[in-house]
Amino acid sequence: MMNWKNIKLGDAATFVNGYAFKPKDWSNSGKEIIRIQNLTGKGSDINFFQGEIDEKYRVTNGDLLISWSATLGIFEWAKEDAWLNQHIFKVVFNKKEFDKTFFKYLISSVIKFFEQRVHGSTMKHITKGNFDAAIVPYPPIEEQKRIAMILDKADALRQKNKQLLAAYDELLQSTFLEMFGDPVTNPKGWDKSYLQNCYPSPKSGTKCGPFGSALKKHEYTDTGIPVWTMDNIQPNRFVDGKSLYISENKYDDLLGYKTEKNDVIISRAGTVGKMCIIPYDGKAIISTNLIRLRLNKNVLRPIYFTTLMSNWGPKVARLKTGRDDSFTHMNTGILNKIELPIPPIRLQNQFSQIVENIEAQKSILKQSIQESEDLFNGLVQKAFKGELNEQ
Repeated sequence: MMNWKNIKLGDAATFVNGYAFKPKDWSNSGKEIIRIQNLTGKGSDINFFQGEIDEKYRVTNGDLLISWSATLGIFEWAKEDAWLNQHIFKVVFNKKEFDKTFFKYLISSVIKFFEQRVHGSTMKHITKGNFDAAIVPYPPIEEQKRIAMILDKADALRQKNKQLLAAYDELLQSTFLEMFGDPVTNPKGWDKSYLQNCYPSPKSGTKCGPFGSALKKHEYTDTGIPVWTMDNIQPNRFVDGKSLYISENKYDDLLGYKTEKNDVIISRAGTVGKMCIIPYDGKAIISTNLIRLRLNKNVLRPIYFTTLMSNWGPKVARLKTGRDDSFTHMNTGILNKIELPIPPIRLQNQFSQIVENIEAQKSILKQSIQESEDLFNGLVQKAFKGELNEQ
């Protein structure tokens, strides 16, 4: 680390906070107002400002921007001149010489540090004082470029794997559409049925539901019978690991909430409408924010149902908020009245096998992604400790 220095981030560059635009300032023309959701891609609506404000708020192609509230991240602006909104810093390199790519990796590591220490339980937020006071390494410019080149190579590997994973997801959707058509318009003319007609015989007691058991905190134990919660659901993927537990004796009192292999569990709170399939047998129950769904295997296959609902569910069920077609709420009454196209079970079985094959490949790829993530993170840690001399 010869010739390396440690400096305060506030001495590395000037960080200009954006202008506090008000709704009355918005226009349908002019220069774009850069908001955090426009940087992260979580919002497509664009506001414009037609007037003139201080030039320090102008953003040009290539400027680095740091969102410091709600969503933390560093971004490079790649569009026409625009105006910077509040809660975003524009980086002005007027104090120290930096390689831009090195600086992006440096700020990303600083943000990871702050993410574990930010104020507020529901809102991530970095104060300007804490940000400027952060101590960061400052190697010579040639060393910055060398480090950036190494990290770029490692980053390219992990990004390639992530792109391949996204391609598998696209393949799954395109395969569904090729086999069954758009479930909203039903161009193949499949017979349709309400979901309430797709459960096993009422005599089996396996109709839609119930809502999960509303257990009290003191009723949980450190080990025992698992209680599935929101933490166990990712879209179309069951997540093992973090679980709550109840005693065997308690389980005997809650058999109405038990789950079995191939049950579908659906979130009805938080991110409403997430769903996945229970992948194995074993004693377990659902918690209060979940709905259990058990399907008649001769009518509706879980993989067909969850793929349809995860990708087109809001449109099929006509539950929209106006943003991203997300579910507004979920209960058994809504589920029962959802009308679905029901292709022949033979085709559903074929699709289920295809999905299982794709998921097997995705599982291998996810392991590779984790390895490339570990490699990248390890290199980042070494980079900012000055330990990449032998790379």
